[in-house]
Amino acid sequence: MELSKTVTLKHLLIDQKKCIGIQFNSDKVLQALIEGMPNISWSTEFAMYYLLNLKSNLDLIFKTFHGVAWVNGNYFFEKKIINENNPILRLDKYRNRKLESGYRTCPESYLLKLELKRYSANTVKNYVSSFESFINHFKDKRLNEINEVNIRDYLQYLIKEGLSDSHVNLAINSIKFYYETVLGMPNRFYSIERPRKKKTLPKVLSRTEVLRMIECAGNIKHKCIVSLLYSSGLRRSELLELSTTDIDSERMIINIRGAKGNKDRITVLSPSILSDLRAYYREHKPKKYLFESPRGGRYSASSVLKIVKRAAIRANVKQKVTPHMLRHSFATHLLEEGTDLRHIQLLLGHNSTKTTEIYTHVANKTFGKIKDLLS
Repeated sequence: MELSKTVTLKHLLIDQKKCIGIQFNSDKVLQALIEGMPNISWSTEFAMYYLLNLKSNLDLIFKTFHGVAWVNGNYFFEKKIINENNPILRLDKYRNRKLESGYRTCPESYLLKLELKRYSANTVKNYVSSFESFINHFKDKRLNEINEVNIRDYLQYLIKEGLSDSHVNLAINSIKFYYETVLGMPNRFYSIERPRKKKTLPKVLSRTEVLRMIECAGNIKHKCIVSLLYSSGLRRSELLELSTTDIDSERMIINIRGAKGNKDRITVLSPSILSDLRAYYREHKPKKYLFESPRGGRYSASSVLKIVKRAAIRANVKQKVTPHMLRHSFATHLLEEGTDLRHIQLLLGHNSTKTTEIYTHVANKTFGKIKDLLS
């Protein structure tokens, strides 16, 4: 029998007590059943009925609505691993840090949940750093004493300090993770507003500027790094994860594994860079990663940034250049050459063409047919 009525269970924290919130669309039958439940209460703040979070009350809910409505527990019983294909991280380096006296560290429950959810190493680093900044802002309060007003004040403090919207959003995410995922209290953030995301156009270099940068990169290793970032549209993190076997010279493609969103994809390998890559390989003989540090192991992100900045200065590029600008330039120049937007989306690894469409706002071909009103 298909049930047309639905009630949804939510975690609530009311008067410092864990409760089961019960949401449903207006319905006389459901209303009557709920009002007949013992010890049921109504929350004006959250606009739903609730019971104390006890196994007996959970059993009562399922018994009450059996055969009448489907009980949606997706929000209540959430134990999903976020990135199942991500490697299992052990966060012992955060547990064993030597820190100054009085510094409050992430609770063990926080680290355990990060391990369980299998967030990426970069996300873990950002969450731990951001959450510890938050709890050290309230050194005189226990975590369970910090309320929504305190959290709002903290976010306002970050904004007044001139921190970026992305920094504030990261703070919200790291705090939400503790209260909602670790403690199972989603209601703490029903009314927290996020900073509005600014819509900025990507900064793009001209093709001439990029080619000058490649020529001015210095040694063969630096030249290959700048060339790959541009000619294949790689993110810096993707470049650093490349192994020698990811370069497929037979098919003239580059295999990118476990990229953003834990997705694999392929992108183009420029024929003009292949001879440089071979010369680089003969000279440096990398073992695991395509680009490795002098001591072995993966090359650092900061080193790539320095290489790009130095090449831009030598090439007399006036604007400040980052590795990601080379990826933006790759997409924009392909669009200007007439490459289909869908193909560019696949090469970049975007989930939707909506994301890729931003490049139509900076591509010269977009404005080429507009009549010159002064001529």
